[in-house]
Amino acid sequence: MWSGPPQPDEGLPPPLAANSIPWKSAGPCKGCREAPGDLVDTCTREEAPTEEGPAAAKLDMSRLRSSSMEIREKGSEFLKEELCKAQKELRLKDEECERLSKVREQLERELEELTASLFEEAHKMVREANMKQAASEKQLKEAWGKVDTTLFAEFQAWRESPTLDKSNPFLERVYREDVGPCLDFTMQELSALVRAAVEDNTLTIEPVALRTLPAMSVAPVECGSTNTCALSGLARTCHHRIRLGDSESHYYISPSSRARITAVCNFFTYIRYIQQGLVRQDAEPMFWEIARLRKEMSLAKLGFFPQEA
Repeated sequence: MWSGPPQPDEGLPPPLAANSIPWKSAGPCKGCREAPGDLVDTCTREEAPTEEGPAAAKLDMSRLRSSSMEIREKGSEFLKEELCKAQKELRLKDEECERLSKVREQLERELEELTASLFEEAHKMVREANMKQAASEKQLKEAWGKVDTTLFAEFQAWRESPTLDKSNPFLERVYREDVGPCLDFTMQELSALVRAAVEDNTLTIEPVALRTLPAMSVAPVECGSTNTCALSGLARTCHHRIRLGDSESHYYISPSSRARITAVCNFFTYIRYIQQGLVRQDAEPMFWEIARLRKEMSLAKLGFFPQEA
């Protein structure tokens, strides 16, 4: 049985009142009631972007591909150019290396040829020198054989009866060939006095003290200067002087003149030792010692003497 409208339950909250909210379209939808024309325009506007998007993307991709290909082409051209430059430089270096190698080979060949030529020339010169030396030695031996036979015979004859008499064949030869030329100075008069003093063993040679040297003049030769040799008359520094016998006169002599006088004195000293029996040797060693002393006289006569002379 209907008993009228329902009554609100006691104790329950009152029902929510329906407020009127103005309706606003949020966009097209299926439930929207719009005119057919408006719906077509809206759909066209919504579909337009979807048609332009792929075309723009394709255009951008095309541009990117074109730019990438251009970059690749330029990079490839640059690399090709650099490669060509490198290859050209390598070819030039190879050519230079080949040229230098040829130059080195040519120099080595020339050096080998020159070395061989010099070696052959040196051997040739050595052979020729040896042949000349052998021929000279042969001639010298033959000459010495002839001379030695005569000289040695004269020496042996003198040794049997040693004497200082110049008429002896052995001493006469030595006087003529060695002693006379060695003591033949420019100042002839003084040279004769020196020779006589050497033969008599009365000649004295002494060094000169240049700082305390007194000035002296002795006739017939001016000998008071240490800058002039009394025997040669040449301007020479004189480090020695000679005194003849017991005379107080001194004559200043050059190193060359001293060497010549000393060589002759050494010869006479040795033959005096033989005469006095002080040399205990066989005839042959004595003969070769005399030959050496004669050689010293010849060298001194030619101007060869020790520097300390």
